[in-house]
Amino acid sequence: MTVAYVDAGEAVDQGNLSGKVAGGEVAPPVVAGVDYERLLNAREEPQNWLTYYGTYDGQRYSPLDQINTENVKRIGPAWVFQAGTTGLIAGASTYSFEAAPIVVDGVMFLSGWDGWVWALDAKTGVEIWRYKHAVPFDVSLCCGNVNRGVAVAQGKVFFVTANARLLALDATTGKRVWDRTYGDVRAAESATVAPLVVKNMVIVGSSGGEFGVRGHLDAFDLETGEHQWRCYTVPKPGEPGSETWPADGEAWARGGANCWVTGTFDPETNLLYVGTGNPAPDFDGAVREGDNLFTDSVIAVDVDSGQIRWHYQCTPHDLWDYDSIAECILFEQNGRKLLGHFDKNGYFFVLDRTNGERVRITPFVDRITWGAITRDGQVTAKVYPDKEGDPVHFYPGPAGAKEWTHAAYSPKTGLFYVPVQDTGATATRRRREFKESIPYWGAGVQVDIDDMAGSISAFDADGEEKWRWRNELPMCASVLATGGDLVFAGEPSGEFNALDARTGELLWQFQCGSGHHSNPTTYMVDGRQYIAVPVGWGGWAEGFLPGMLGAGHGSALLVFALPESS
Repeated sequence: MTVAYVDAGEAVDQGNLSGKVAGGEVAPPVVAGVDYERLLNAREEPQNWLTYYGTYDGQRYSPLDQINTENVKRIGPAWVFQAGTTGLIAGASTYSFEAAPIVVDGVMFLSGWDGWVWALDAKTGVEIWRYKHAVPFDVSLCCGNVNRGVAVAQGKVFFVTANARLLALDATTGKRVWDRTYGDVRAAESATVAPLVVKNMVIVGSSGGEFGVRGHLDAFDLETGEHQWRCYTVPKPGEPGSETWPADGEAWARGGANCWVTGTFDPETNLLYVGTGNPAPDFDGAVREGDNLFTDSVIAVDVDSGQIRWHYQCTPHDLWDYDSIAECILFEQNGRKLLGHFDKNGYFFVLDRTNGERVRITPFVDRITWGAITRDGQVTAKVYPDKEGDPVHFYPGPAGAKEWTHAAYSPKTGLFYVPVQDTGATATRRRREFKESIPYWGAGVQVDIDDMAGSISAFDADGEEKWRWRNELPMCASVLATGGDLVFAGEPSGEFNALDARTGELLWQFQCGSGHHSNPTTYMVDGRQYIAVPVGWGGWAEGFLPGMLGAGHGSALLVFALPESS
């Protein structure tokens, strides 16, 4: 039997279906002047939010202080952008609005799930252009149909897609400039990370560790998209660190250690600081004896060559799914260049960022039962899935005492502000043979549906807790610190809060209609400060708050400001 194929023609460009009138779909060329020098000095432009964390140091701090402890109770919605999409890849229940809005001179650039990117007027919320990447519906995703944001430089907007591609768009029109593949979707590699622009490169990391892939970082030329280097985060036999994997077999080739959260950068050391993900399989350590470098580690990567210069492993031979992907916050204390990292395992690590030397380790969550880490760095495992079919309960659960959602640091107060998840889980080992593109967890996992708590906790650089704002539910969204002595933090139940950065007192609250699992940012246009927060509950909710798996998703960006003066 002969099958005749008919040319179906070109797919409709969904970016053209936004109802924009001719001439209204072009943004001013504000990104043309964004170069490496401006990114290095981003804090000198507090009216803008130029990169994922606001600045290379990852502090998520803005010196803007128009909105402050005295007047924050007066802020209200300035405008709302409705993304209006429902999540098609991997099922509607998995999508989440996680991005950090980028703002350049009055224009906002924002990404969503399903391959969406938007350019908006940052003062009014009016859409300028939109881009929709055609992502296959059957892409394998472990933990949600999500995207954490874009990067901008030299007239382009950079973002990744769920099917492991890096795209460059024209920042004025949203039209595609170049498109590069950097992961194998057949092996279940994917991408969710917000790119980071450093020098003449765009740097991205891969996702997919739960499917048994080998993690990597990649750098591409800003202008051409030409591949510059790749840094594998699991060594192959014969490379440094390979002795921490079984000598026989291919455990290393499916070892995980994906870098699915944006790194930070210090131009003086020329090092990129990145957290790596869990080993695979997540919970069955018998098939990967050893410490399994460079999983669950903070790695320092030479940004020019892609070579790992030093590492610090937070959870050797992880059996609890404790990725160390959380942000590496750069700060100074007594003239020493340091790095702060709140790990999923429940401990706050302070390292010397020039050489990886351990400075101090302290717990930041109340319940830690999986094991213990002493102040001198000795790790002792106590409870873990060991016997086939034998359930084991431990704290924190696999989403960690803090998941990917980011802490902030205020150089004004000298305090770190961390969203805490105090939730346990039960894991039952289920050995599975590795099969490409099939989940490779090594256990069945059930996260507690009750007996949980959360907080925004403030710590100084010595690990001393200064205050705690308590919540009945885990805190599952990034926080933002500002020069107005405020800390903004969203709750899973929809409240968006402003806390006093020095005392933790709740000063203001607004119900946004959907839970928070995103990155609020702040900026200023025409002398008016705005606070922007994407709202859209979802993602891997069964991992951090299964009792709210069916809660309303939402898909809106809410922007707040003080009333306009008459």
